[in-house]
Amino acid sequence: MLTLNPIEKRSGLTRDTFAAEYLHPHQPVVFTDLMANWKAKTNWTIENLKKNYGHLDVPVVSPNYSKPGKGYMEPEMFMSFGEYLTLLERGPMPYRIFLWNIFKHAPQMCQDFEIPTIMDGFIRDFPFMFFGGQGSITPMHYDVDMSHVFLNQLHGRKRVVMFSPEQSAFLYHLPYSVASYVDINNPDYDKYPALAKAHGWETILEPGESLFMPSGYWHYIEYTDGGYSIALRANESYIRRAKGAIQIAKHYVVDKGMNKIFGSRWREMKEFMAHKNAQHALEEI
Repeated sequence: MLTLNPIEKRSGLTRDTFAAEYLHPHQPVVFTDLMANWKAKTNWTIENLKKNYGHLDVPVVSPNYSKPGKGYMEPEMFMSFGEYLTLLERGPMPYRIFLWNIFKHAPQMCQDFEIPTIMDGFIRDFPFMFFGGQGSITPMHYDVDMSHVFLNQLHGRKRVVMFSPEQSAFLYHLPYSVASYVDINNPDYDKYPALAKAHGWETILEPGESLFMPSGYWHYIEYTDGGYSIALRANESYIRRAKGAIQIAKHYVVDKGMNKIFGSRWREMKEFMAHKNAQHALEEI
């Protein structure tokens, strides 16, 4: 059956220890102290965000974000940031703000966090924030640019489930995309028999903690509480950057283009290929 092991939580990691035990082996880890000195932990309250940036328009995504056809991988709507934060405070809701670079509109916020020194290669131009209501989910996927990601939790808790790239076939990876639509909470082994062979990790990410997600790692996220985080990306490898460029081309040119032409039929074609690849992986065990 599907196996999930807890992700280690560590403090006081040095560059050398992190490199030897997590970066080079491509193993996830939760830092409990990576953002210990960040002003963001106290400055980025919901009250302050509303007061200073509530007027900004934000793109909001719904559970329909990855459904085929019109609107595929597009925002559901736009609303004011203040309105969204009010909805987030009220309780459960399915809406998320996904990959939002608020710092283009509020560059002064960059003074409230620090680029970590735990490794080289941090991409300073693309700090993204993620917001989600209680109960909202980020479906299983991996990041298209193939960077390492440091997900820094600022408000609320998240459950994060992760799988290494070697598990892709068992997760029924949809070709030409970065998506998998298996339900890891209610696995259907009749429909997805290879899923029973998958091995992954999980954690509850608490405010003040930072999750290291190695390049190409699959991740599924549940917002245990309404909350938000900032993701910092790092890529110290030119080869991996090239792979990321190829992935971006496949995703935004091939996948979105074929979706526009074939709609739900393209989804069916990808699912057929995913099942074929999973069956092949089972036969090789």
